[in-house]
Amino acid sequence: MSALVLDSREISVTQQLGRTDSKAFEPIDQLLLILPKRTPTALWRSIPQGNKLQALLKKRAAGETPALQTRLSNKRQTLVVAGKIDGDAEVFQQLTFARKLVAAATTEKAGSLGILVAGFSAEQQHMLSNAAVAAALAAGFNLPEFKSKASAEKIKNIRLLGLKSKVDLSRTIAEAKGNNLARWLTALPPNKLDANSYADFLKNLAGEHGWQYKKFNTRELEKLGAGAFLAVAQGNDNDSASIVRLRYRPAGKNEAPALSLVGKGIVFDTGGTNLKPFASMLDMHGDMQGSAVAAGTLLAISELKLPVAVDAWLAITENRMGPNAYKSQDVITAANGKTIQTIHTDAEGRMVLADTLTFASREKPKLMIDYATLTGAVLNAITTRYSGVFTNRADWHPRLKRTGRICGERVWPFPIGKEFLEDLRSDTADIQQCSAKGMGDHILAGSFLAEFVENDTPWVHVDLAASNHKGGLAHIPTEVTGFGVRFTISLILDEKLLKAEL
Repeated sequence: MSALVLDSREISVTQQLGRTDSKAFEPIDQLLLILPKRTPTALWRSIPQGNKLQALLKKRAAGETPALQTRLSNKRQTLVVAGKIDGDAEVFQQLTFARKLVAAATTEKAGSLGILVAGFSAEQQHMLSNAAVAAALAAGFNLPEFKSKASAEKIKNIRLLGLKSKVDLSRTIAEAKGNNLARWLTALPPNKLDANSYADFLKNLAGEHGWQYKKFNTRELEKLGAGAFLAVAQGNDNDSASIVRLRYRPAGKNEAPALSLVGKGIVFDTGGTNLKPFASMLDMHGDMQGSAVAAGTLLAISELKLPVAVDAWLAITENRMGPNAYKSQDVITAANGKTIQTIHTDAEGRMVLADTLTFASREKPKLMIDYATLTGAVLNAITTRYSGVFTNRADWHPRLKRTGRICGERVWPFPIGKEFLEDLRSDTADIQQCSAKGMGDHILAGSFLAEFVENDTPWVHVDLAASNHKGGLAHIPTEVTGFGVRFTISLILDEKLLKAEL
């Protein structure tokens, strides 16, 4: 199998300060014009061909996004896509608004995309500019495809116009790189991204970014007692399964991690012995999105050069059926010594995460976050607009919700705890893998995973309900959203869960 090659093309972003005149529009092929809901007449006079745009907008119905599509009477016949938004709109609304404008502008041949945010305070202008750039970088990135004729570029470069002061885009660009990586990995077909090629890709990625790379193969995992992970892997017809650990050390020291990221990396999920039906199995190459988000988050942290020692643990295998596959009622011994009575082989995610969380928490990080497309129950609870979060620090619930609002990747907290383990009581083992009844499975799964977190490590579990959303979500235009990268960076930089490290 040929090596996987990520599209590394970067879209340049330039900034122009001061008043905008007609000359500024000369190199622009498509222009996003972002205006306040109430646009004063004086503002139109400061925009080239503003009188024409104002007259056209008056004829359009209020509340539409975009509010207007027209062309300037310049040499390039610049396409103008205009929209109005409240300067105090929540971040999710800003990102969604930006995605719709970018989508309308990129229906044409790729060119130079201009962004003019006018009529707002400097702070609002910076926020809306960042939202528009985030949407453009997501739209301009090509997900993997294997057609005989490659798709054309969507955006060649981005120009911010009419700024009152320079906008700091470093975080937006780093988050975009991490999100694009997560989406790209998730979108790869299962015969392109199998367990072997995934581990090889991560090794190459680590080499490019100066990360440490360690692959724990099945023999090493047997010695470590990773029975829960290996139970899922034993259905494979080869020895491709592994847990990959990536390490980012900004100071170059082999210090203990302040942050550990853990990701479910099931590169294809048949359901195992409890085989999924066709519709449920169709997109199960994406069941590794949790690991892709962990890798993408590590990339964003690395790009920002944050002074935080970070480990990423990726549990990579398939969940296959076959003569050696694990079965309902098997009793498995996990790495922490707990015995697990298996109930349903399609609850494999919590099995591979159990051992991986144990290994990661033994390093005693100050914070551990795991990401997984884990349960259908969380979809039933909150749809695909939010993701569910669970933590062994119940007083963090308001902080997690606030972080979601601040960054636009919204989450909803659920409880976990010993009381829920009554539904996982086993007569033959220490704990049941899941409940045969299925009620509140997202909560039971989180409570199950908590039993494998050692050293009372502060821990957040993200059940990625919003990993796929038809039509895109917030600034992301594709069904595969890569949800979690922005949320984690916001936890670090906005909510300061690692305050002592930064």
